[in-house]
Amino acid sequence: MKKYLLLIPSILFCLSIIQLHAQDEKPKVALVLSGGGAKGVAHIPLLQTLDSLGIVPDIIIGTSMGGVVGGFYAAGYSGDSIANIAQNANWTELLGGDISLNDVSMEEKSEFKRHLIDFDIVKGKPKLNSGLLKDQKLREFISLHTFPVYNIRDFDNFPIPYRAMTTDIVNGKEILLDKGSLSLAIRATMSIPAVFQPVPYENTLLVDGGVMNNFPVDVAKQMGYDFIIGSDVGGGLQSKEKLQSISAQLFQAAMLTSNLKNDDNRANCDILIDHMPNLTYSTGDFVNAPEIFIQGKIGTNLQLDKLTALANTLKTYPQRKHKLPETEKEIILDSIIYQNISDANLDLVKARTDLKEGEKYTTQDIINGIDKGMGTNLFNQITFDGGNNNGKKELKLTGDERSQNIIKGSLHYDTYRGVGLLVNYTGRNIIGKSSRILATVDIAEQPRFRLQYQKQFGKKKSWWWRSEFLGEFLDQKFYLEGEFADDMNSRFFQYNNQINKNLNSHHSYIGLELSFESSHLDPKINPDINNNTLNLRHYNFNNFEFGFNYVFNKMNTVFFPTSGSYFKAGLHRSVINEVDAEFVDIDEPFPGDDLIVKGSTNDFTKINFDFEKRLFISEKATGIIGANAAFIIQDELKQDDLEFSVYGYSGAYSIGGTVVSPRKSSYTFPGFHEDELFFSQMMRLNLGLQVNPFSKFYFTPHVNLATVGFNDFDEYIDNALSPKGNWSESTDPSGIFSTGINFAYHSLLGPVNFDVSYVNDINKVRVFFSVGILFNRSN
Repeated sequence: MKKYLLLIPSILFCLSIIQLHAQDEKPKVALVLSGGGAKGVAHIPLLQTLDSLGIVPDIIIGTSMGGVVGGFYAAGYSGDSIANIAQNANWTELLGGDISLNDVSMEEKSEFKRHLIDFDIVKGKPKLNSGLLKDQKLREFISLHTFPVYNIRDFDNFPIPYRAMTTDIVNGKEILLDKGSLSLAIRATMSIPAVFQPVPYENTLLVDGGVMNNFPVDVAKQMGYDFIIGSDVGGGLQSKEKLQSISAQLFQAAMLTSNLKNDDNRANCDILIDHMPNLTYSTGDFVNAPEIFIQGKIGTNLQLDKLTALANTLKTYPQRKHKLPETEKEIILDSIIYQNISDANLDLVKARTDLKEGEKYTTQDIINGIDKGMGTNLFNQITFDGGNNNGKKELKLTGDERSQNIIKGSLHYDTYRGVGLLVNYTGRNIIGKSSRILATVDIAEQPRFRLQYQKQFGKKKSWWWRSEFLGEFLDQKFYLEGEFADDMNSRFFQYNNQINKNLNSHHSYIGLELSFESSHLDPKINPDINNNTLNLRHYNFNNFEFGFNYVFNKMNTVFFPTSGSYFKAGLHRSVINEVDAEFVDIDEPFPGDDLIVKGSTNDFTKINFDFEKRLFISEKATGIIGANAAFIIQDELKQDDLEFSVYGYSGAYSIGGTVVSPRKSSYTFPGFHEDELFFSQMMRLNLGLQVNPFSKFYFTPHVNLATVGFNDFDEYIDNALSPKGNWSESTDPSGIFSTGINFAYHSLLGPVNFDVSYVNDINKVRVFFSVGILFNRSN
């Protein structure tokens, strides 16, 4: 009896095929594709099979990932083309990836991705982002691939008619999208609540269709389609055994309404491609798209006989032509409309996107322009749509602006400065249009703060003014022959004013600078109780500098870049400087008397060149070549001058550590403690190989070579290539060498770094550890 019952579905299928064959008109065939996240890639082998059999559906109804795959198929892409798109897509970038650092404006690069969390302040209250993942790249990906039908607003006029199932989260009902922008419909149907931001639509918000109807076979039935091919990767309600985790329980609860329909929707399919018994991956496993694709073939092949029988029946009827519409590779934009972008930001956005009416653009050109608009750091996202309006090609750019007031923050720790909490306030257009105010405080054992005002001006917003006040209250350690010798309280303040001109708004600028620096050192212990190795009571150094800068930055990311170049050149002249110091226990002029030093040092000029190149070797390996040159050229001593080499400690360069210091005259050097060595001249070469074996893990073996000088420039140049000094105990030009390996992980808290390096002369191996996003320099 059981054996005969198993034959019933086959008998019913044969009857349905006979019934279809008996019709005078072509039977209307619907293809329904369920949602399921990454598992939706399993739909693609079915599309390839339909192509090979010559079956062209009369409509496609899709939810979530089924809506994405189905939308591309409806637009005219073949199954093979969609397979190629899915398997070659950079899913890590699409799902939460941000724009490249290359697209960020030069005046914004220093603040890009420098904090872990941020939220807008709206009407005095914090407003958290409604989605965990950034979707700018995903939107652009969808828009790029739906461009061939950008001017078709009625989904019935696609090569295959299409419907996208979405959920009206405001009113709690299903919304079936059948017109408008295909890219918007696809983005809406996959808008998983709390993962992606909901999509504004008319007077409501749309989220993933799977919330209400993940496998909308009932919709096809209600629309009167004669034959339904259904492909299900959702799985319906999960068993008790599979609901042991909180995430699984929350997901089941969110999908409960949809899942209750699932059994009936599956039963209403004339051909059901049931992928669930064959899929071993979860909804988030997009990186396993090639494996999911292979598993998708299994369910399709199990129904191949039924699909072949349907194809033979449909051959007697004329079918639709399924291909991409022919479109021009370049379009001339007759009009560009900017929506939801404030007057205060509009001129800047127009300048950065650099899209002009009457010019020819490819879709990629438009996306590149939008990325550059995002590079202003003014938006959560910018979407675009286009079409024909009275015969004219129209582009609409719609912005989702950040608030005028934003709070940002991040935690950090490093072995030099301890633990801290970075808190940042960013205010936009508070003092004039195209302006920015920053206030960053490092609440830490060794606190720091930065206040900054910046304003862009000019027709193309290529000129910008920046004023900044930086303060540090540090525990400054001093070393002798590589060993800890003294601990000082260090207070450092810098007031800097720049006027800059972008040569390229995203890659380079030149500028003039006027800055004032004030440095103060005091021993932690009263020298009358326990004297320090510097015999110091206090030391103050004030310095006014005027200078010129050139900066070029084409790195592709802030952290762990894999391609690009960085170059900075500076020429600065000390205009006024002043020393105020007091030393104890000096033998001259009178034993036991303190020595008070006040006055100015001989004048000096600073010249520096910094270069780094990241060489793409493979997907897993990046070469690193870096070089630095930093010189202080001192004027001859005048009669009343103090010697800079002796008393200008705070005006000199410093070297050490693996953390970039906020001070512009400091240089990293793995194996050294932060600011361990102060010098007047340096030439340096560093080589490394950044290897990314898997996921977000990196390890970087590195070699660092340098020569340093402590006194006269001419003396250093004469000995730079053959230094004979020992840097740890001599003031003669000296050679420095370190080598080691850095282990890193790009975590949710920010980069985690663990560096082990050997240093010459002192012959020590030193270890450094840091986690989080650290207080860094502003340019």
